[in-house]
Amino acid sequence: MEDPQRFGAEPAAVRETDHYQAEYIQSFVEKWDELIDWDARADSEGKFFIDQLKARDKHTVLDVAAGTGFHSIRLLKAGFSVVSADGSAEMLSKAFENGRQRGLILKTVHADWRWLNRDVHGKFDAIICLGNSFTHLFDERDRRRALAEFYAALRHDGILIIDQRNYDGILDVGFDSRHKYYYCGDQVVAEPEYVDDGLARFRYQFPDGSVYRLNMFPLRKNYTRELLFEAGFQRVSTFGDFQETYQERDPDFFVHVAEKAYE
Repeated sequence: MEDPQRFGAEPAAVRETDHYQAEYIQSFVEKWDELIDWDARADSEGKFFIDQLKARDKHTVLDVAAGTGFHSIRLLKAGFSVVSADGSAEMLSKAFENGRQRGLILKTVHADWRWLNRDVHGKFDAIICLGNSFTHLFDERDRRRALAEFYAALRHDGILIIDQRNYDGILDVGFDSRHKYYYCGDQVVAEPEYVDDGLARFRYQFPDGSVYRLNMFPLRKNYTRELLFEAGFQRVSTFGDFQETYQERDPDFFVHVAEKAYE
């Protein structure tokens, strides 16, 4: 059987950061918005990210995991100045097209987080890294390097907003997602087909029968928080499905708001 995503004979052995380039093939990217369902996702998250940015008086935003442009476009419409970056050229092309269809011209940059400041210039009030994207980094050195690049691209009082799946729940209890907040496309099945402490392999099946997979590193919540503090961030607030209070196993996703400024 043809393997366009190049996982090979032992897909659970694929644990390299750079493999994401082979995973986001054009046919998968074209279906990505079916998975997200922009209208349903906008309804579910409300103005959470807009409110977090406005509450801290942030104006310039670097979206380092722009994907097909959902958050970049929402922030542009809300009046923010946005630069949209992604490691996948296919995703950036789709994001630009999505922006143009909505009367917007996205400022796009093809950039790898590990060398972010080589390709993205200037300082930003805020960086957003959303859509469970940080879990594409399999090597701890890559994670630390990326966070250092994010930190350096922020102004002295900048913030980083980064999200992740609730991998603690998946690893400790099992997968039980209501897809209420993130992957809202009700005709798409998105679930893990293999999980261990170093790999969460997700399978996505679309209404036409097509199937794609993504390999991700299952970041535990407290580990991510520790990395953020060790990168230099002074305060980290963690939300469960956009709520400040939550039961650890309940949320589908965690959102970390990391602040650079000293008290």
